[in-house]
Amino acid sequence: MKRYMQKLMLILLTSVVMTGFASLAEASVRIFACEPEWAALATEIGGDDVSIYTATHALQDPHHIQARPSLIARMRRANLVIATGAQLEIGWLPVLLRQSANPAVQPGQAGNLAAADYVQKLDVPTRIDRAQGDIHPGGNPHIQTDPHNIAIVAGVLLHRLQQIDSDHADAYQKRYNDFMSRWKQAMQAWQQQAAPLRGMRMLVYHKGWAYMMRWLGLVEADALEPVPGVPPTTSHLSSLLAKLKQQPAAMIIYAAYQDPRAAEWLARRANIKAVKLPFTVGGTDAATDLFGLYDDTIHRLLMAKQGQ
Repeated sequence: MKRYMQKLMLILLTSVVMTGFASLAEASVRIFACEPEWAALATEIGGDDVSIYTATHALQDPHHIQARPSLIARMRRANLVIATGAQLEIGWLPVLLRQSANPAVQPGQAGNLAAADYVQKLDVPTRIDRAQGDIHPGGNPHIQTDPHNIAIVAGVLLHRLQQIDSDHADAYQKRYNDFMSRWKQAMQAWQQQAAPLRGMRMLVYHKGWAYMMRWLGLVEADALEPVPGVPPTTSHLSSLLAKLKQQPAAMIIYAAYQDPRAAEWLARRANIKAVKLPFTVGGTDAATDLFGLYDDTIHRLLMAKQGQ
């Protein structure tokens, strides 16, 4: 009896292991997502037909990532790279692409998707000057702060997946249709919920919220960084405090990956709220997926408004 039970357990264990291997084998497309929002979108549309590696997490500044050998190895095996583009990853993604020597994911190939190429970009500079700080010649790359941009990129991602993996084209289409149905309903709900925020003046840590400002009808009053990419200085914060006495703002917002101390310093002295927003999937405990990202963003803004 004991020998029989041991044999039965061995059979069951082998079955579990083989099932795990089978599920891995079923993933037809290996995706390298540069940021968590694109990994989350790929999960919605790709489902079990894709395996996804995310190069960054929500508590990292996506501008400044090291091109580590482990990332190169992942890039080498990828069938599809999803980046934000607009030079957000300019300091590390070109190195990964070059060092990977993977022809399928080079710029111009179906396996290379730069999301910002497909949306109308804001903050496109009319001139480029180093004195302006870390600006992006092609416009503001932080497109994920507006869910309408997510919807646009979703359609592009659907096409790419169907192009790369035509055997599962119907499955991708079905998941896309389901996602978009839920997404459109959610966008309507977010718009209604956020209506009380319209017209409010906001200070931002970094100029990363232009798309959210447009979407929700907010006004960007100023930034804590004296120029993009340069950390807040005491003199600049003091000048902002003086400005706030003349032109008050409702709150200060900063991303989960940013140091909150400057925002909190200014908020205490100006008697306004400093609000941490997730910025991407995983930025807060509630932002576990794309839906949670916008749910929690609006919730935090409304809570700060009510606490004025």
